[in-house]
Amino acid sequence: MRCVTEKSEDKIKEAARRVFLKKGFDGTTSRDIAREADMNIALTNYYFRSKEKLFLEIFKDVLDEYIKDMLEILNRPIGLKEKISEMIENDFRMMKTEPDLIIFIMNEVHKEPDRLFSDNSICRLLESSLFVKQLDEGIANGTVRPIRMENILPLMKGCIEFIYVGKHIHKNLFNLNDDEFEKYAQEQKEHVKAMVCNYLMLKD
Repeated sequence: MRCVTEKSEDKIKEAARRVFLKKGFDGTTSRDIAREADMNIALTNYYFRSKEKLFLEIFKDVLDEYIKDMLEILNRPIGLKEKISEMIENDFRMMKTEPDLIIFIMNEVHKEPDRLFSDNSICRLLESSLFVKQLDEGIANGTVRPIRMENILPLMKGCIEFIYVGKHIHKNLFNLNDDEFEKYAQEQKEHVKAMVCNYLMLKD
C-alpha cells in the first residue's frame, strides 16, 4: 500500500510541476492538476489537501534544482576562469532544456517574495562558498577586479538566461529559424564567457 501511495504522490507532483511551470500558481486549478495526472480531483486533494500546499512543495523542489548545481560548481576546487565557464555552461544547459523553470521562479517570486523567500539559507550558502573565497583572494592579490559575488552572479546568469527567456524576441528581431537561433545562442554563450572573464581577470 505504501508503494502505491508513493507512486500516486509522485505522479501528482510530476503532473503539478508541468502545469505550474506552464500556468503559474494563479493560472492553475486543482482540476488542471488532476487532469494532467489522469486522476480524479478527490484523490489529488486527499494526498496534498490544497493547491497551495502542493505548489509550495513544487516551488521548493524547483528552487533546489536551480540552486543545487550552481552551489556544487561554486565549491569545486578549480580556478576562477574555469569555474565561471562551468557556471555559464550549466546555466545554458538548464535554459536550453527547461526555460520555463527560471520564468516560473521569477514570476512567482515577483508576486510573493516574502512567502517564497522567507529564509536566507541560500544567501548563507552562497556567501560561504569557495567561489567567494577565491574572489576575495584574487581581489587582495590584484589578479581580480574588485567586485562582489552578488554583482557577478546576476551578470553571468542574466546574460545567459535572457537568451532563452527572450527566444521569440530574438528569433523575430533577427529573423532566425530554429537552427539559426541555436547557432546564435551558442555564439552568445561564448561571448558571455569571454566578456565576464575579460572583465573580471586583471592578470592570468
